[in-house]
Amino acid sequence: MRNPRNDTLSAARPKARPAEETSPERKCVLSGSHGGRDDLLRLAISPDGLVLPDPLARAPGRGAWIGVTRQDLEKAIGNGKLKGALARAFKGAVLTIPEDLAERIEVALRRTVNDRLGLELRAGNILLGTEKIAQGCRAGAVRFLAHASDAGSDGPNKLAQAWRVGEEAEGTGMKGTILPLDRAALSVALGRDNVVHLGVTDAAAAERIAGPLRRLTRFLGVGNEGFGADAAATPDAGLLEDLSGAANDDIDTKGE
Repeated sequence: MRNPRNDTLSAARPKARPAEETSPERKCVLSGSHGGRDDLLRLAISPDGLVLPDPLARAPGRGAWIGVTRQDLEKAIGNGKLKGALARAFKGAVLTIPEDLAERIEVALRRTVNDRLGLELRAGNILLGTEKIAQGCRAGAVRFLAHASDAGSDGPNKLAQAWRVGEEAEGTGMKGTILPLDRAALSVALGRDNVVHLGVTDAAAAERIAGPLRRLTRFLGVGNEGFGADAAATPDAGLLEDLSGAANDDIDTKGE
């Protein structure tokens, strides 16, 4: 009998890895909270000192990490707390914080999620269409079940039932994840018409999708109302335990 999978964003959480392979833990320069790369967002500075989001954490040079909601970030920009925190993180470098930094971050995070979904679809790791997803669910082939934010309840409930059957998890709370994307946004991201549901059939692909989703939902300050227990947009406790032996630096020098 298969063990039922958790149906929240943390469903794609990797198994604990040896300490030498563990990703370093990061510290939010605003809240002081700690988390992994998939939970916090990296900020970098351009050659002319402009603070910009670095959602893939690949920009060269120094970086600072934040793990707060958009509302809290806007407040920190307004009262000067972000400016002070970044001044310390970037060792007194001359910085310019754009007034629309919060909007730039949200746009960048949404683009990252959309790009990842598109890549996984082209790689053949995503099922679309209610019947195809239902068949995959009943066959035990779906690793991550998700729905547009405006999906309603009937379709998600039927697919969740098929998923539970395929996972031999009837009577549990497995329901899938409500995405912070409506059907219009999903359709654009996947290049299809009227995308409401999706099923990810590859465990590694589910992990790759879950990271950007956690960053976005955390920044938006939204959870998973109605589908998937314990689906708040916060770092997964198990992931933080896996990272408990890592460094606590709130800055980095190599985009890590």
